[in-house]
Amino acid sequence: MNRMQIKKRSLVFFMVPQFTMLPFSAAVDTLRIANRMLGYQAYTWRLASLDGEKVYSSCGIGVEANSSLAEERRHLGGENRPGMLLVCSGIDVEQFNNKSVNAWLRESYNRGVAVGSLCTGAHVLAQAGLLNGKRCAIHWENLPGFSEAFPQAEVYADLYEIDGNLYTCAGGTASLDMMLNLVGEDFGESLVNRICEQHLTDRVRNPHDRQRLPLRARLGVQNAKVLSIIELMEGNLAEPLSLIEIADGAGLSRRQIERLFRQEMGRSPARYYLEIRLDRARHLLVQSSMPVVEVAVACGFVSASHFSKCYRELYHRSPQQERAERKTTMATARQQAVAA
Repeated sequence: MNRMQIKKRSLVFFMVPQFTMLPFSAAVDTLRIANRMLGYQAYTWRLASLDGEKVYSSCGIGVEANSSLAEERRHLGGENRPGMLLVCSGIDVEQFNNKSVNAWLRESYNRGVAVGSLCTGAHVLAQAGLLNGKRCAIHWENLPGFSEAFPQAEVYADLYEIDGNLYTCAGGTASLDMMLNLVGEDFGESLVNRICEQHLTDRVRNPHDRQRLPLRARLGVQNAKVLSIIELMEGNLAEPLSLIEIADGAGLSRRQIERLFRQEMGRSPARYYLEIRLDRARHLLVQSSMPVVEVAVACGFVSASHFSKCYRELYHRSPQQERAERKTTMATARQQAVAA
């Protein structure tokens, strides 16, 4: 065998409760298929949890762990130290904050272990201080809360980001793309193509491909002017533009914009702008512990009272009720996981 053929890499997947199954299974199965194609165990992995016990994913399926956090910290000083560790998380990652995990991640990184994350795991890496001044990716739904909580991280709505020895991906099938990139680094494009054929996927996406559907497909809107105006609105949520500023930017009159939005969106541009600001606020309320007044400011509202009034009109509950209902839902989910 030549040097490329005998190359090996060991990984640890650290499972956070409520981790998302799709990115986890896509990552593990990519490694499995790579081994099958190569004809030997080029990739080995183990599954770790805080206490070494089974961890339940967000879909309710429990996955058995091979080791505990304490064992993994001992492995750092010996021959079982992995070449890479990936934090697997999903919904409610904001509630997970463990000092021992943070210390383990920092120590692993400082010892030359590649550290990464799947889905919302960038949140855990950021808590450990590993993403300060680093490029990273996280699922688009968690991006608003993440940006507010960790302004020192350079977060992007990309499929995945690799910054030195730090690997982060947005979750879903983006995990497949990141792992294929890893395999490509180790063994070249030919093996990647063979794995793609096994996965029934026709290509490896570019890391900077968009996470979400293009606006045209997502909204079912074909008018290019309306789409450009919506992009302008989405890029200015904290400091909303006036309709005059939007009109100047779009090269249209206010009356033309009003007419286009009535035709294409079924409501006024002002109403649509308000709704996307409130949607961002909703994400911040359920993903962060920011005071309501700070959420209001981050979404371009001049006062908490005006924000609460608009929020209640759209969602039929106050921002405080939204947050309380979220906490109740999370507590119920934790109780069900313990009971299982």
